Amino acid sequence: MSQSNGSGPAMTPLKTLGHPTPRIDAVERVTGKGRYTRDVVLPGLLFARILRSPHPHARIRSIDVSKAKALPGVRAIVTHENCRVVWGAGSIAGGQQYNDAVKKTTTQRRYVFNNPVRFVGEPVAAVAAVDRHVAEEALALIAVDYEVLPFVIDMNEALTPAAPKIWPEGNVSPNARNETQPITATRGNVAEALKTSARVFEDRYTTAFVHNAQMEPRACVAHWEGDKLTVYTPTGGIVNCRHDMARDLGIPEDKVRVVVEYMGGNFGNKNQNQDADLITAALAREAGAPVKLEYSRKEDFIGVHGRWPTTQHYTVGTAADGTLTAIRLRGVSGMGPYRKNSGTMAGMELYKVANTDLSITPAYTNRTVSANFRGPEYPQGFFGIQSMMDDVANQLQVDPVAFALANMSRMSRDETPYTIYTLDECIRRGAELFNWKARRRTTAGSDPGPIKRGAGMTYMLFRSGLGLSSAVLRLNGKGEYTLYVGVTDVGAGAKTTMGLIAAEALNIPLAKVNVVWGDTDRCPYSVGESGSRTTIMTGTAVVEAVRDMQKQVADKGMPIGDQIYIASASPSPRLDGKVRAAFGAHFCEVEVDTELGDVRVTKYTTVHDSGRLMNPLSAKGQIAGAVIQGIGMALHEDMVYDRRTGQPLTAGYYSARVATHLDAPDIEVTFIENDDGYGPFGAKSIGEAGIILAPACVGNAIYNAIGTRMKDTPITRARIINALGARA
Repeated sequence: MSQSNGSGPAMTPLKTLGHPTPRIDAVERVTGKGRYTRDVVLPGLLFARILRSPHPHARIRSIDVSKAKALPGVRAIVTHENCRVVWGAGSIAGGQQYNDAVKKTTTQRRYVFNNPVRFVGEPVAAVAAVDRHVAEEALALIAVDYEVLPFVIDMNEALTPAAPKIWPEGNVSPNARNETQPITATRGNVAEALKTSARVFEDRYTTAFVHNAQMEPRACVAHWEGDKLTVYTPTGGIVNCRHDMARDLGIPEDKVRVVVEYMGGNFGNKNQNQDADLITAALAREAGAPVKLEYSRKEDFIGVHGRWPTTQHYTVGTAADGTLTAIRLRGVSGMGPYRKNSGTMAGMELYKVANTDLSITPAYTNRTVSANFRGPEYPQGFFGIQSMMDDVANQLQVDPVAFALANMSRMSRDETPYTIYTLDECIRRGAELFNWKARRRTTAGSDPGPIKRGAGMTYMLFRSGLGLSSAVLRLNGKGEYTLYVGVTDVGAGAKTTMGLIAAEALNIPLAKVNVVWGDTDRCPYSVGESGSRTTIMTGTAVVEAVRDMQKQVADKGMPIGDQIYIASASPSPRLDGKVRAAFGAHFCEVEVDTELGDVRVTKYTTVHDSGRLMNPLSAKGQIAGAVIQGIGMALHEDMVYDRRTGQPLTAGYYSARVATHLDAPDIEVTFIENDDGYGPFGAKSIGEAGIILAPACVGNAIYNAIGTRMKDTPITRARIINALGARA
């Protein structure tokens, strides 16, 4: 990794921050001493298993659990008949919290156990027993009488008049206000602009469902002590999870404790409570004993959400000199049978263009539910629009780098200034490091022979907003500092980052700061590990808590003996009318075997402005790891369904071909550091930025190598061979 100061204010080197630092819990993780949810053992612990629907769409006529209940060792069974808990975070359309807010009724509430069931793998019943084997045996004894219903797997087919209705209101998913309408955004007059454009380009792109595939499958341990519930669960947002559990179970928040000591990844699907948490809590209350629920890898793939698939139709107008005049997007997002997130697509905001028209329809299907995955709406949206713009540049015979520099927006939505703008610098620096002029083929597909090389580029911006968070700092008479923060560690090293920020602000070594995390009974509010917000928001709270402590020490002197000082802060800073963003540019080279369809990424260069780096060691890992994920999305990963039966065919690491270290190319990571005066010591978002550009970057490089535009992810061997065959 290399680093470079950008064009912003000069960076002042810091004592603790900005130096490669191992994680404070690294030894515990690699030696097995760290306690993950599956490691939690409580006295009298029972084990749970879930019976899942074998049908993509079916009405449950009856459930007979009598034989399962009679099995020795079974302690509790829950179904839709005795557990009518609404999973509020499971759907923005019809979630209980939204109904109460807007005073509108809907039939589309998502329960922990639903009837009808609407996808293969939806929970039907859950059993708690004395061990795993008895629980699994009990599942086999549950008799379910299903009325199998018509289903639809394809999101575009779901919007046709003849498609089976997944909900009585139809297959267009309502938004949080229960309004059945597309996501829209319009500026200017696209129709008129297209009429007067010198050139008009149209094309269609698609992206597939990709699972988060975090290393740790879903697990939960729940225990009731009187009317207080303790939940051990791998959540990225302990405060969010506590709030959700209390709301869904109808109990006060102070009667819920959420604990996560260690967890094995997140990537967006663990920030709230999950149905597994609610099911485990229901079983524990029914059994009067603590319960542990563990998912298999296949259950995790079909029972926990992934990135929503998309279809994207673009119409782009340009002037004679290649200046953009209009962009229209008509898109469809496949949400599964419940809308757990927006389903929108990002990317149009990159371009300076007076006329834009976006309309995206979130469609219900009988597939696994879609929701957050690292940069939720970005990689799929950027694949479509940056592939489209690369194609426009090539048809205009303009270098894609020159096209980007000529057409990118230098203000947010072309109207609001950024706190600092370095995207053009990221692009120029990346082109230089990558040697773009030499690696890019001026004529796509021009290499002789079957093995062809090509280069592609993409660029991005990602939100780095400020917001509310909290931190508490304790200082005792021995001069020992303890920092309490509501973070967990989903892979980005948040615990270490919070310690580093405190140490820098206190001007003491990191070893002098003890960090306490991951327990709602001990820790204050944190925004949760999603949206690349933790460093910015909770880090700001840490700085403010240190200032509070320093004021106390200045007023009273250091504590002595049994004295203890407690400092706290809950700041909610604002941006003074500006927009704050992280920027980046990616360049990659691929080698394509046109006889076998095989693609190998041979070189990958990234340049990012993520503000001041808190820990370069973690920062490099975040970008490189995200790039590998993006390459997997580009080339391999897809949840394939049998359209005749509605059965998922590729649920799991091997079947979905999730990228591994063997797929990792040479990845060069460079940072341009700037302090724009916001955030803790100038830090910006970083965790999600690396994945956003990779799918389109790889796709553009493949085009440059073979001269044929690949418009659908994953870009498999078969698709390449078929495309080349059709061209021949």
